[in-house]
Amino acid sequence: MSVNFRRYIGGSGQRLNFYLSLATCTVLAFYGYDQGVFGNVIIGGPFLKQFGYPDDNIISTMTSVYNLGCFGGAISTIFLGDILGRPRTLLTGTTWIFVGAIIQACSFTRAQMYVGRVVAGVGTGMNTSTAGIYQSETAKFTSRGKLVVLQMAMCIFGFMVSNWLTFGFSFLSGSVSWRFPLAFQIFFCSIIYLLCPFLPESPRLLIRKGRNKEALDVLAKLAGKDVSTEDKAVQNLYKAIQAAFDLEMASGVSWTDMLRGKAPVGAVRRMILGCGMQAMNQLSGINITSYYFAYVLIHSVKVSEELSRILSCAGSVNYLAFSLLSYWTIERFGRRRMMMFSSAGICTCFIVITIALSLMEKGQNDFALGVVAILFFFLFFSLFAIGCLGVPWLYPTEINTLELRTKGAAIAAATNWIINYMVVQVTPPGVANLGWRFWIVWISLSGSFVVVTYLFYSETSNRTLEDIDQFFDTNPGLFIFNNTLATQLERPDQFVESEARRVAEIENSHLNGKEAVQLAEYV
Repeated sequence: MSVNFRRYIGGSGQRLNFYLSLATCTVLAFYGYDQGVFGNVIIGGPFLKQFGYPDDNIISTMTSVYNLGCFGGAISTIFLGDILGRPRTLLTGTTWIFVGAIIQACSFTRAQMYVGRVVAGVGTGMNTSTAGIYQSETAKFTSRGKLVVLQMAMCIFGFMVSNWLTFGFSFLSGSVSWRFPLAFQIFFCSIIYLLCPFLPESPRLLIRKGRNKEALDVLAKLAGKDVSTEDKAVQNLYKAIQAAFDLEMASGVSWTDMLRGKAPVGAVRRMILGCGMQAMNQLSGINITSYYFAYVLIHSVKVSEELSRILSCAGSVNYLAFSLLSYWTIERFGRRRMMMFSSAGICTCFIVITIALSLMEKGQNDFALGVVAILFFFLFFSLFAIGCLGVPWLYPTEINTLELRTKGAAIAAATNWIINYMVVQVTPPGVANLGWRFWIVWISLSGSFVVVTYLFYSETSNRTLEDIDQFFDTNPGLFIFNNTLATQLERPDQFVESEARRVAEIENSHLNGKEAVQLAEYV
């Protein structure tokens, strides 16, 4: 008999999935907005006057303390994420952002701005650590990658909005030119407040908490309109998740076990892989061009403030267009291939940018070389967007075990934020003191990502989350480039067969091939 629980916004099926995706995408849209907004207000005269014309070191600190708050917020979800649940964690993080936005918009001293930046950062860290997991745990595996990439496209949409909004307000005199763009963060908060109280909890987390009937009800509602909890495919999915969780709990792992080296096979490795992917996201240099694109154009390419703002706006549109392209490429070509292609591309861009800026410093044709540098900054945005943007945020939500998925994704996000802090902190002094040599660092790092991804990172596209568990249970070698189970794009037959056997064992019956395919479509 079907169990009736609370109604959710959109009811069930596609409409419910739409509103769930809208909430998680809004989280990332805010993140993108906040990446762009502060880098644009710090070059404006009214802002600089209000805060006593701060030097490069103070500017970098005022910008980067936000990332320290994000780091703390991400770490907090290790302990609070599963207790609060996914929607309530997002609501808690949004409240921190709301308070931080008000403090920033009302700041008159540097100390107030520092506090506002840190407070908003805590909320952003909580939300970005949670949104990807929430989306991955409620999406079908055939669309999981696309939906998380859509989140990242919304991140770039927020980034684009911040560029255009600050450009428009730059023509106004007085503090409204920077106070309103900072206060506009509240708009994103209002959307999350309207949606999250009426969204379901992650069914996988509900199973972990022993709320099995509620989990089954949520799975049915996510599966489609008027789908019953007694539906065969829903029941098979529920049992597959339950079986995977029971297996993990039989060899449960604590933080102490992990530190002592007693963790189950692959648990620590998988967590390190997730953290490494997030580190690559930041060490690519993207937040040099996100936080400081206008600043870099002014100080390295020697363009005017107005032209730097126009180019920042144009760059954000280009960035958004190619992030949308990755919606199709992320599943068609897989995580590994897109990450390697993207990394090789941005390395090439940095090589050309470095050559152009070095020749400019020697007094050669400034205009032509400046055009070349700007073109390759735009190409950098394009190539980053189709791989290095979405894969590092998606990968940690897929690679970790169910028991450690919240902790693993939180640590991965914390890794992102602490390296983000480092990058944002060193950029203004680096540009000012090293000139074109500053970019050699990013050539070396982005080039190394191709090799690292090829050697160590397995494919997660076209796999259920339980398939990934099974792969690491086999204790694969450190280098996976010659392991076809790890690298092939299509879902291995071995995983399809194993999934059918797991469900059959629970039912004490046998699934035929058609039912196995139906099950795979719902995981």
